[in-house]
Amino acid sequence: MIEKPSENEEEYFGRQEIERKRKLADERQAKVQVEERERAQALHFMKCPKCGGDLEEMEHHHVKVDQCTDCKGVWLDVGEIELLEHAHESGVTRFFSSMFGRRG
Repeated sequence: MIEKPSENEEEYFGRQEIERKRKLADERQAKVQVEERERAQALHFMKCPKCGGDLEEMEHHHVKVDQCTDCKGVWLDVGEIELLEHAHESGVTRFFSSMFGRRG
């Protein structure tokens, strides 16, 4: 004859099942978030935040910046502003005139 589980046993296994389902739901949610972040990054990688045009990496005086091929906006990555500050000490005017000088 098979014994029926006690109330304590049913409660224990019920909590175990709830915990297992919660863990699976958390894992699925984390996976969805990673996939969404990767999809968003793929859609926006090297795209201008202003107009959506393509960004092209340019180097001027050893400082790499991203410039939009459409609106000509310039975008800086982490640490590049510090490099520009250093460039200022050695002649930032030349830096900007070479980047934005008259094109003829």
